[in-house]
Amino acid sequence: MKTEFKTKIQSIIDNKTKPLGSLGVLETIALQLAVIQNTDKPKVDAPFHTVFAGDHGICSQNVNAFPQEVSAQMVGNFLNQGAAINAFCDVQLIAMQVVNMGVKHFDENITHKMLINKPIAKGTEDFSQTQAMTEEQCKKALNIGHKLISLQIKEGANLISLGEMGIGNTTTAAALMAKITDLDVEQCTGMGTGSDAQGIKRKNEVIKQALVLHAEAKTGIEILQCLGGFEIAGMVGAILCCYENNTPVMIDGFIASAAALVAMQMQPESKQNMIFAHCSNENGHKKMLDFMQVTPLLDLGLRLGEGTGAVLAIPIVQSAASFLNNMASFDDAQVSNKDA
Repeated sequence: MKTEFKTKIQSIIDNKTKPLGSLGVLETIALQLAVIQNTDKPKVDAPFHTVFAGDHGICSQNVNAFPQEVSAQMVGNFLNQGAAINAFCDVQLIAMQVVNMGVKHFDENITHKMLINKPIAKGTEDFSQTQAMTEEQCKKALNIGHKLISLQIKEGANLISLGEMGIGNTTTAAALMAKITDLDVEQCTGMGTGSDAQGIKRKNEVIKQALVLHAEAKTGIEILQCLGGFEIAGMVGAILCCYENNTPVMIDGFIASAAALVAMQMQPESKQNMIFAHCSNENGHKKMLDFMQVTPLLDLGLRLGEGTGAVLAIPIVQSAASFLNNMASFDDAQVSNKDA
C-alpha cells in the first residue's frame, strides 16, 4: 500500500503547473512529508524546537577548548533569549524549550517557562575509563526525550526540530560515529568549539582508547550507553517518538546527526521521518551523512549546534508542503501540459 500511495503522491507532484522535476529537492521533501503523515495534504505549520543539554565526563581528558561551566552558562543564555537559536526561532515565531538532561554546573532550582528540568546526573562518566551511562540512566534519557516530544505532538506540533548543548559533545559524537561507521577515528574528529591540532590529537587518542574498552558493545542502545551523552540519548528518544507518531523531525548538525545514526541502529525505519537540515563545517559530518546516504538541505558553513541549522531549514520544508497543498495542477489551471 505504501508503494501505491507514493506513486499517487508522485503523480500529483508531477502534474503541478511546472516542468517535470523542476522544483528539485522540494519535490523529494513534499513526497517524504506526504508519506510520513500518510496524506496528500501534509501539514508542517506548527513546528516546535527542543534543545537538549547535558555535560560529558570525557571532558576530564582535556578534550574541550571551553570550560565545562559554559554548558550551564549557555542554558542560561537560552532562557534569557540571548543565543543564536533564540534569534532564529524568533524570526519564524517558533516555540522552543530547553531540557536540562544533566548539566554539571546548572542551578536546578532555577525555574523558567522555557525550561524542563530532568537531570539524570551531573553529566555522564568518562567513557574512556568506563561506560558513559548505566543501563538505567540510558533508558531514562531515552524515555525523557520520547515523552517530552510525545507531549508536544499531542499538543499540536506537526514538525519537530532538535538541537543540543554540551561542552565535550563533539568528542562524544565522534566516538559514536567511529564505533558505528567503523571509519578511522581521524576521519570522525574535528575542532569542535575550537580545539587546536593538539586538542584534536588528544580527542583521537581518548576515542581510540574508548573503542578498545567498549569493543563488545554491538547494538544501538549498548553503543549509546557506553559512548553517548544524556542530551544525545534525549534526541534519540525524540527521533524514535517522531517515527512512532508519523511526525517529521529536523536533524541539525554533527551532534544531532550522531543521535540520528544511533536511532537508525535501534530502528532502521526511523530514517524515513528524518529531514537533514544542513552539512556542518565539523570535519566528520559530511562523512557521517554519506554513511547514512542522506543529503542535507543547506550548506552554510555552520558548526554551532543548538539546532540553528534545523530551524533555518524549516521554511524550505514548509514551502515543500505548501506547493503540494496549494499549487494548481495543469487541469485545475487549464494550462496545457507538455504532453497534451
